[in-house]
Amino acid sequence: MGALDGIRVLSLNHFLSGPAAAQHLGDLGADVISVEPLTGAFQRNWAVANHFVDDTSVNHITTGRNKRSIAIDLKSPEGIATVKKLIAVSDVVMENFRPGTLDKLGLSEAEMRAVNPTIIYATTTGYGVDGPYMKRPGQDILLQAMSGLAAHTGSMESGPVAIGSVPIDHHAAALTAFGIVSALFERTRTGKGRRVDVNMLQAAMDMQGESITAWMNGADRAGPRGANGMANWFSPAPYGVYATTDGHVMISMSTPADLARALDLPEFLDFTAKDGFDRRGEISSGVRAGMAALSTAEAVEKLTAAGVWHEVVQDYDALRENPQVKHLGAFLDVTSPSGTKMTMLASPVRYDGETLPVRLTPPALGAQSREILADAGLGEEEIARLIAEGVVAQTDKMRN
Repeated sequence: MGALDGIRVLSLNHFLSGPAAAQHLGDLGADVISVEPLTGAFQRNWAVANHFVDDTSVNHITTGRNKRSIAIDLKSPEGIATVKKLIAVSDVVMENFRPGTLDKLGLSEAEMRAVNPTIIYATTTGYGVDGPYMKRPGQDILLQAMSGLAAHTGSMESGPVAIGSVPIDHHAAALTAFGIVSALFERTRTGKGRRVDVNMLQAAMDMQGESITAWMNGADRAGPRGANGMANWFSPAPYGVYATTDGHVMISMSTPADLARALDLPEFLDFTAKDGFDRRGEISSGVRAGMAALSTAEAVEKLTAAGVWHEVVQDYDALRENPQVKHLGAFLDVTSPSGTKMTMLASPVRYDGETLPVRLTPPALGAQSREILADAGLGEEEIARLIAEGVVAQTDKMRN
């Protein structure tokens, strides 16, 4: 049983943010139907690092669980008519195409509501459904540049740095799922189906809420990034990553006196908490020198004894053996259709201490086309005709 049992979602999504949002809903129990073109959605045929597991894209592994797939010719009138039959029996339609794309296909919001007046229609776009930038490509690293995220990452000495993952896509996905669940709750009270719009630009700004708000309200700063090893412009020293003789350690907020005791830096013993802000460069430089003389093990021992918040900088490989990650069951190992192990991340939301289950592993293209159409009320003869005429496809292929 899941919170969204009985809710049917049509996902006309591609790449990452939209499919990830739909997966959140599927994890919560919704019947998520991934509506794909006959050639498959983008994330099925393109893979991060160009890596496939038994022909399954790692992008599809990332975003494809707890969904059923139907493959439809979205460029044919009968294909669009078939999608409308699915809309008629659904609660949510969600998409992340550039604004106007579905309108051209004959699937505008008005046309959807003519079929199902209470449908919740959700969009995830790069910059919004209107405005001067609405047609720009909404790609994570471009939004990092525009939103200030890249300008505020890195150091004053080295310049801006792009984050080495795609956090904006994932945050936009979470916001989209949040918006849809809220709209579903409202519909139970009002009977009205809302439109939910999430854009990656505001998602990127929302991710930086604390620092943007401080900046816009005149907080003291020497520049947009940290200097002398500091991770940012707004925290007290020594907040940042420091090299040891054999690795790196992240040090969080600590008092100058604690650092003085931990790293044998007597010059900082009389520094106040305010000095942590006002004399950041001096403190950070001293910490850098103190850490550089220690091995990681030695540094961890000293920092722990002094009560300094810290963590060893580790790569993804360490996550497998992380005791807390193991305790949470954050990794799920499933098998591909041909029996190869695939590793995916579990849903980060737990209910009554339990991780949400994987009911369906990432499906083949159109793997459930027949049953989805039957669920929508189409008869066997009509389904057979749609497949025979190439309007709909059912396959056991993970990609073309």
